[in-house]
Formats: sequence, C-alpha cells, structure tokens
Amino acid sequence: MQAEIITIGDEILIGQIIDTNSAYISKALNSIGVRVNQITSIQDDRQQILQTFAEAADRVALVIVTGGLGPTKDDITKSCFLTFFEDTLVLHEPTREHVKMLFATYIQKSPTDQNLQQALVPSQAEVLHNAHGTAPGLWMVKNNTVFVSLPGVPFEMKHLLQNEVLPRVMTHFKRPFIYHQTLLTYGLGESSISDRIEAWESALPVGVKLAYLPSFGKVRLRLSATHSDESFVTATIDTLMGQLKEQLSDIAIGLEGQTTMVEQIADLLNGKGHTLSLAESCTGGALAREITAHSGVSSFYRGGLIPYATDLKIKILGIDPALIAAHSTVSIEVAEAMAQSTKKLFGSDYALATTGIAGPTKGDGEGEVGTVCIAIAGPSGVCAEQFIFGKARERIIQKSVDKAFEMLYKEISKI
Repeated sequence: MQAEIITIGDEILIGQIIDTNSAYISKALNSIGVRVNQITSIQDDRQQILQTFAEAADRVALVIVTGGLGPTKDDITKSCFLTFFEDTLVLHEPTREHVKMLFATYIQKSPTDQNLQQALVPSQAEVLHNAHGTAPGLWMVKNNTVFVSLPGVPFEMKHLLQNEVLPRVMTHFKRPFIYHQTLLTYGLGESSISDRIEAWESALPVGVKLAYLPSFGKVRLRLSATHSDESFVTATIDTLMGQLKEQLSDIAIGLEGQTTMVEQIADLLNGKGHTLSLAESCTGGALAREITAHSGVSSFYRGGLIPYATDLKIKILGIDPALIAAHSTVSIEVAEAMAQSTKKLFGSDYALATTGIAGPTKGDGEGEVGTVCIAIAGPSGVCAEQFIFGKARERIIQKSVDKAFEMLYKEISKI
C-alpha cells in the first residue's frame, strides 16, 4: 500500500520554517506497513492545491495533507477540500464547544467568530478531534482514495496522527508488514564497508534491501524487507543483522533506536567505575552537549571546560607558553597537554581534549583550516591524533565530535 504527503504553506517554500511533519508522518506510516512514495510541498494557491489533490488521487490509496487549516484568510485548505469533494460546510457542535473551552481555559476570553468558524467542517468528513488545538482533522474518501487533512502545527499534527489517523488506517486498509533494522558504525567510510561485505551483500535474499546512510564519519546500515508474514520477515532481518554485526564487529556500535555512541561510552565507563572530563577548544561545548543530552550521565561525567582563547589554555589549564610557541595551539603536543591537565584538574580517570581551526579564519592556529587535534588522557597514559576535516565550519566541528567519541570509545575498550 502506498501513500502521499502534501504539505501546504508558503512559509515552507520560502525557507521560513522546516518541514519536520513529513519526516514524522513517513516514519509513522512506514511502521504500520504503509510506504510513502511521494512528498510534495506546495504554496497557498487554490489551483495548485486542487491539481495536486487530483494527481495524488490517481496514484495512491492514502493522501495526508498538512497545513492551511487556521482561521485566517490565507488558510485555504478546508475551502479546497470543499471544492475537490463538491461539498458544503456544516457546524460540528463538539468542535465548537471545544474551541470555547480552550479559550476559556487558556486565554481567559471568548473566541472570535473567526475562531468559531473552525467548527465548520465538510458534511462528508469524519471529524478527527484535535485535543491540543482549534482546527480538527478531517477524514474524507473519494473514489476509494482516503484524504486526511491535519493542522500544520507539529505537536497538534503528531497527536492527531497517533491517536486518530493511524488507528483508522490500520482498520481501513490491508497492509503488508515492513521491518527495518539499522546498524550504527563509526570510523570507516561507506565504500570501504561495501568492499568488506560485498560477498555477504550479494547473497542477500530477494526482497531484502541494504541501504548505506553516511554522515560525518559514521555510516548507518539499514536492512529492510516487506512481507505479509510478520514473524517471517522479523526473523529474516534479525538473522541477517546478526551476520552483519559479526562481519563489522570492529566498527559496529549497536542498533539505531537501541543505543548511541554516548550510551556505549557511558556503559563502558560505568562498568569500570571510571569518570570523564572534557577540554573543548574548537568543538566549543559540542561534546558536552551530546553527553548531557542523555539522562544519568552524572554517574561518570565530571564536567568540562571551553578554553577557547589561547591565554585561557595557559591560565586555566596551565599549558606551558613555550610549548605553544614551539608547536602552536593546534598541535598534538598542546592537545595532549590539555587532556593531561584536565584529567588532573577534574580528578577524572579519562579526559578528552580538542583543539583545532574550524574556520573560516585561522585564529591563533598555524595550520590550515580544518586541522583538528584530539587527545585522550587515561589510566594508561595519553594518546593523540591530528586530522584534516575539510573547509566547512559546521562539518569540521561535527566530524571532530564524531571522531573524538570514536577515539574515546576505542581507548576505553582497551582496558
């Protein structure tokens, strides 16, 4: 079974907002056996909306539309539904009472006539209750194609999709079972991985697909299959994923949705009763941000510093000015000194330090833009490596974060 998603709104097309709704809807539909074959973003233009509706109805059994359900004149989705379905508006009294309740509870005033018009819905529509907003969802059918209209506000859309739309889709349509497993790997590019598993990949059963999803020093490998028998497809993918993990055991971290690199590091540190501290120069707190995004990290994370300026590396971390003069701030020698000093300062078992030139200017560094040095001080001593991560600032910082965690994971795993 296939579906299409149509997002309506000039604000998407001019880049004023990012369309996160489509990604959420696609993932949710896929989880219940519905494949999204097209996502279309269109402007608030009546003729374009109607044409897009007609084209989608000829292709798929389910069309989900988001946006354009507000009370203002530029919100024309409901009006277009009336034209497309040759329908008229009727008052939906439960929605009218809901709008009044929302205004009385959260705004402490009466809704305007414009707000109350949210309760006017197409007569053919099954109204989907929006517990978090004034615009209800709509479920309508034309020539065996189901059209669902949802508000564009993400948290309203998500509630309606999970509580109103997906249960109806599961009841209304006969669907196959789609199953995915995604392996997280670090430290090897997609082409190198492909070379290593070429024979295994060539022997994959018919109907099983392997996708390579590279991103900043890490590659996700997604195995997927579709079948009417849920137990069969689950067992097949699980078995194949076990084989893939075994072949890539030196770079495999775990399964997406079940673990992350930070969680793996946390497990290793907690298992050994060890602690970690950070000294971030070029990464500017990005390592700390990723660590503290996880709950429970106080069990191993002591804290960190961002000695961005050279004089702070000297004053706070006690880096010898002569060392900096001899090797520059962006050097393996300075990175090692930063890690050792941080380990001592925080009393941690491990310390991770970064120093580099993220660009576009060189600052105090003497190397080329993209040069990054990462050091780890641990129970067995200190180690460091130097990298060249390109010219784009965002990419340099993210690759530095990924490589730093990769190095730390490998270092902790040695003991």
